[in-house]
Amino acid sequence: GARSPMAGVFTAAGIALTALFFTPWFYYLPKATLAATIIVAVLTLVDPGALRRAWRYSKADFTAMLVTLAGVLLAGVEIGVIAGVGAALALHLWRTSQPHMAELGQMPGTEHFRNVRRHPVITSPRVLSIRVDESLYFANARRTEDAIYDMALNCDGRRHVVLLCSAINHIDASALDSLENLNRRLLDAGVTLHLSEVKGPVMDQLKRSDFLEQLSGQVFMTHYQALATLDPETSERAADDKPQA
Repeated sequence: GARSPMAGVFTAAGIALTALFFTPWFYYLPKATLAATIIVAVLTLVDPGALRRAWRYSKADFTAMLVTLAGVLLAGVEIGVIAGVGAALALHLWRTSQPHMAELGQMPGTEHFRNVRRHPVITSPRVLSIRVDESLYFANARRTEDAIYDMALNCDGRRHVVLLCSAINHIDASALDSLENLNRRLLDAGVTLHLSEVKGPVMDQLKRSDFLEQLSGQVFMTHYQALATLDPETSERAADDKPQA
């Protein structure tokens, strides 16, 4: 029933003393007795409810837990842990290779932008606002490039694309190449690419390349500033509109 961190210290000390001085005494104990001791010791670690909670919250986490459990039971602790780590890495790559992207609109009466599918927002007829909710790296770079390009071409009349970068924490070399390709492809289609709310470390990375010099548009401090500059009429109309209850 101990709860404080000192319980772990006393337990470790007891295990160390037993391993050093009392191991020969266990030689004559039946294996069934030793097995029962181990089972009692690890029984508190068994939590069937954790699988149920993981299933409800995240199917990916449930899969990794299930792979680890199956590996431990069928092949041993080491193999099970390795299999669980491998499954977690594979699931992470799969999830981040399909980043969530949202078209944004301005919330009436505010300077905030939200997903057009989730909130009653006002969109610009000239500016396409897109948010990517993932860091950009080799696993998702080309997919993100193609998705943004398709979204831009499917929006007739919009001559500007503003990529909201508030959720982008890192851009690797492969993703930088994709951004450069996206900038050229949009420019060939008569569309200007802009960035907004770029985090400091990401901006430091971009400044070490020539991407900012090649960028057809601008880098804005806030997304509201981007819309106010590129489409002031829509921005003012949205800011003056009353928010819906």
